Amino acid sequence: MGTIDLGALVAGIVKHWDGVEVLPYRFGGVEFRVDRREIGHVHVGGVADLLMPVRLRRDLVAAGRAEPHRTQPHSGWISFRMRSEHDVPAAVKLFRLNYERLRGMERPRSVTSVVTNPTMLADRSADDMPA
Repeated sequence: MGTIDLGALVAGIVKHWDGVEVLPYRFGGVEFRVDRREIGHVHVGGVADLLMPVRLRRDLVAAGRAEPHRTQPHSGWISFRMRSEHDVPAAVKLFRLNYERLRGMERPRSVTSVVTNPTMLADRSADDMPA
């Protein structure tokens, strides 16, 4: 039994969002861009990294939804480690949050409501998510 490509699972969802480009990441893995700006990337090992405003990064880390970036812990970068396909929906929520922020879409005021809201997986149904 082979290993699951978690980046490919995330890409299978994120690529359907309006204007998203899926590209090879320069250090291995997959990168997502919208309007020529990086939404985030997933390394080969299943770690997703996203650049957020520092305040939002602080809130996401405090809420336990992400970790500080392993090499730039005091920047706006966050990391989310996917260990199995069951972690993909939470990673997709973070990508959706950043996608909407970069597109200038209106968001709920509370980070917690953004990260826990199932509609943040818009454009995909529950049937499209890994079992």
